[in-house]
Amino acid sequence: MIFADRVDAGRRLAEAVRDLRGDSPVVLGLPRGGVPVAAEVARALGAPLDVIVVRKLGVPHQPELGFGAIGEGGVRVISDEIVRHCGIRPAELAAVEDAEKRELMRRAHRYRDGRSRVAVEGRTVLVVDDGIATGATAAAACRVARAQGAARVVLAVPTAPADTVDRLREVADEVVCLSTPEQFGSVGQWYRDFTQTTDDEVSASLASAATTARPPGRPAPVAAEVEVEAEVEVDAAGVRLAGALAVPAGAPGVVMFAHGSGSSRRSPRNRSVASALREAGLGTLLFDLLTPAEEADRANVFDVDTLAARLLGATHWVRERASVPIGYFGASTGAAAALRAAAADEADGAVGAVVSRGGRPDLAAPRLGDVRAPTLLIVGGRDTTVLDLNRAAQAELRCENRLEIVPGATHLFEEPGALDRVAGLAREWFTRYLTGEHGGPGSPGPEDAAPRGPRSSSRPDQ
Repeated sequence: MIFADRVDAGRRLAEAVRDLRGDSPVVLGLPRGGVPVAAEVARALGAPLDVIVVRKLGVPHQPELGFGAIGEGGVRVISDEIVRHCGIRPAELAAVEDAEKRELMRRAHRYRDGRSRVAVEGRTVLVVDDGIATGATAAAACRVARAQGAARVVLAVPTAPADTVDRLREVADEVVCLSTPEQFGSVGQWYRDFTQTTDDEVSASLASAATTARPPGRPAPVAAEVEVEAEVEVDAAGVRLAGALAVPAGAPGVVMFAHGSGSSRRSPRNRSVASALREAGLGTLLFDLLTPAEEADRANVFDVDTLAARLLGATHWVRERASVPIGYFGASTGAAAALRAAAADEADGAVGAVVSRGGRPDLAAPRLGDVRAPTLLIVGGRDTTVLDLNRAAQAELRCENRLEIVPGATHLFEEPGALDRVAGLAREWFTRYLTGEHGGPGSPGPEDAAPRGPRSSSRPDQ
C-alpha cells in the first residue's frame, strides 16, 4: 500500500479506527512525522490532539544505534543487552540520558507553546506515528501513555514490518496497522511525498487542534509552562519513597496526595484530581507513603502516626525545591494522615489547605483541634457511615472548614460525574487558599466556620 502523503495516510488510518470514536479517545502524535497523521485521525474522531514526546538514547560514538528511549513523566526503556554488548559505562549512559532529557523537555515546550499536556488519566489513548521501523520509539511512547494513567493504549500506524507489529502488541492493548509489507526497507519508501515535517508545522497542528476543540464562546485556556515534571525519589525523613512530581512555572502552590489503604501513587482517582489541579496551574506530588516491604504488613496502612510523619518529611523535601505553600489532598486513611500532619505543622506554617475525599478524620483525633489550615471535607451522600464520622470530626475542627456532600456518591465516587465534582471542589479550595487571596488560611468567614459539637467515635474502616 502506497500513501500519497501523511495527510492521506492519516485519513485512511482514521477510517480504520473510527469505532474508537465512542470511547472519547485522546490522540497523541509522535513528533515530528506522526503529528500530521495524528491530526487527521483526531479531526475525524472529534478527539483532542497532543504530542507524546520520546527520545532515543543512542550508543556513544554510534548514535544511530539505540540502547533505549525516554519519555515525559520519567519513563525509561533501556536494553540491558545492548548496554552490555557495547560496553556502555554508567557515566556514559547518564550523560546521554541527561542530554536527551533536556532536549525532550525543550521540544515538549516548543511544540505545545505553553499549553498544558492533554490529560489522559482514565482515557483511551491513540498513539499515532507515520510508520514504524524498529519499534523502539513507539514502544516507549506506549509505555509513557500507560505511565500517565491511560486506561487503554491503542497504537495506530499506516505501515510497519509484521514482526515489529507483533512485538508491539506486548506494550499496547491493540495495534492497528494498515500495511505490513514483507520487504519493508524504510518508512519513507511507502510514501510518494515523505517531506520532513518541521517543528513549526507540529506546533501549528497542535495550535489549530486546540482552537478547533474549544466549544464556541469558551476562551483559550491559559496554562503555565511545565517547569518540573519527573518521576522522583522523595526523601521522607530518611526513607526513600517513589513519586511523581509536576510543578508548572509560577505555580502558587504544590498539592501533595496522601492515598488511602490499599492504594498507591498510581491511584486513578487521585491522578484524575491531580490532573485537574495542574490544569489550574497548581503543582502536584503523588507518592507512596510506604515502601513495598512495609506495604506487605497490612497494619502499616493504618499507622496514621507513621503516615503523617512521612507526609511531613516529604513536605520538607518539596519545600527545598519549591518555596510555595503546600496543600494536602487525602483519601480515606490518607486523609487522617494529612490532618495529623497539618496539625503538627502549626509552627512551620507550610501547609496552606487540606482537602479530604471520603476521609477518616476520626483517625486523626485527638489532634483535629490543632489543625490551622482551611479544611474541606468531601463525602459521598450514600457513604453514610463515613459521612457520620466526618460530621462528628467537623465539630472538633477549629480551623476554617466546610463539609461538602456529593449526592448519590458512594465511598469511591465511582458514579458518573462524582469524581469530577470532587476535582472541581478541590480545585476551587486549593486555588482559593494557596494563592493568598480571601485572607488566606486562619481567617474564617462566617459562612464557613464550623459549629462545635460532640467528639467523634472510632468506627470500622470503610
